[in-house]
Amino acid sequence: MKRKLPHKKYMQLAICEARKNLSKVCGGPFGACIAKGNKVIAIARNTVLKNDASCHAEINAIRLASKKLRTHDLSGCRIYSTTEPCPMCFAACHWARIGSIIYGNNISDAKKIGFNELSISNVSMKKIGKAKIKVIRGVLRNDCNRLFREWSALPNKQLY
Repeated sequence: MKRKLPHKKYMQLAICEARKNLSKVCGGPFGACIAKGNKVIAIARNTVLKNDASCHAEINAIRLASKKLRTHDLSGCRIYSTTEPCPMCFAACHWARIGSIIYGNNISDAKKIGFNELSISNVSMKKIGKAKIKVIRGVLRNDCNRLFREWSALPNKQLY
């Protein structure tokens, strides 16, 4: 019998990391966690407001995981993202050979609260690019949406 992976555990780590941007605004309410087997490899949050538009949570997590594992090849890893990865992040996951993307909110949810998102879903990216990445949607979506509601209520937030 194949053991079911504890997706919620890893998504909670991504949510916890994203929550840090509610008090110290370095970027939006986005977090990511990369796991391999039952081991956490990297946890990161969005830091685009530190003057690098490419510093999305997923990109930061991929950079940390690659450094830790000393390879660009993250085969066998899964990435947990509080929000559906944008096209840049999906492509980075593809190029890093990450096996699964698991996310909470949809790109459309981020767009609704004012983020400058491209409306290209991961399912579309997978299909168009013939990517082998497994996509799992809606994990802890209510908790991820709560991040967006809390972010929306902040007086000092900055959209990009």
